[in-house]
Amino acid sequence: MAGSVQMTARRREKTALGGIILAAAILASGCGGADLERPYSFEGRSLYPEAQEESRAAAFAEELCVIPDESVYQDEAVTSEAAALFSLDSRETLFSKNSFERLYPASITKVMTALVALKYGDLSDVVTVTDDAVITEQGASLCNIRPGDQLTLEQLLYGLMLPSGNDAGAAIAVHMAGSIEAFSAMMNEEALKIGATGTHFVNPHGLSDPDHYTTAYDLYLIFNEALKIPKFREVIGTTSYYAEYKSGSGETVSQTWKGGNWYMTGERQEPDGVSVFGGKTGTTNAAGYCLIMGSRDDSDNEYISVVLKADSRPGLYDNMTNLIHKIVD
Repeated sequence: MAGSVQMTARRREKTALGGIILAAAILASGCGGADLERPYSFEGRSLYPEAQEESRAAAFAEELCVIPDESVYQDEAVTSEAAALFSLDSRETLFSKNSFERLYPASITKVMTALVALKYGDLSDVVTVTDDAVITEQGASLCNIRPGDQLTLEQLLYGLMLPSGNDAGAAIAVHMAGSIEAFSAMMNEEALKIGATGTHFVNPHGLSDPDHYTTAYDLYLIFNEALKIPKFREVIGTTSYYAEYKSGSGETVSQTWKGGNWYMTGERQEPDGVSVFGGKTGTTNAAGYCLIMGSRDDSDNEYISVVLKADSRPGLYDNMTNLIHKIVD
């Protein structure tokens, strides 16, 4: 009995020490204090053995920016509902506004769709498009694939990210998981693995649904994770992609898909000293105008910037320019 009591005491000491290590890791990250509601939740996950949990949590925290009290950031020029700017090199939060407010992400959802496809799919797979890819919502962006068409998963990835094809998102989902619902469950599981606890997806494309939401901070976590995959960087850095594939009747179909990021198409100029290397736009009536981007300064330091729910497309880029100006200010 005495040995059991001693073992319990030692376990409590190790648990307390683990908490101290985690707190020190967060403070040492250079990203400010932790005014988050459970920013790194590992509850209910069975992916990692219990013995590895404490060291995993400390390492996880060290790699990420943490947002302190948002009142330290003030900028009337950032008028969107939410916005944030993070340094991937210094792990510093340079700006944050309503970063934990749950909002509709529109087509920025497709960053998670691409992440899941790249992590768990085979880009050489030939995908037969099903009726699930028929999107009838007015104004929905499409890459214009049809049921019966046969494309590779790689081609669908470009159709997903450049013209923001909702039909490509549905085709990817059904191919990988058998249904939209099952793929959405994969997306939600992946979100939890990377700490995006304020996120819930019900589809792979971002068409509005009351149960489909995320936060600016969670989008940073998702985009940051995706940037670890070289192919994701290649896709978001592409402005035009030529696809040739077979229709259901065996005829050759060809399309050229183009991206819509105004910085990459030359319709907007970045601030001096900043270059945009990729990103994803998103727009619906409910979500407003949204954009997440990766940028570099002249020293090749990288940054992630997020703008959610701007009131117009020009306003979206006004907000984003004001945001990434902070990289060089």
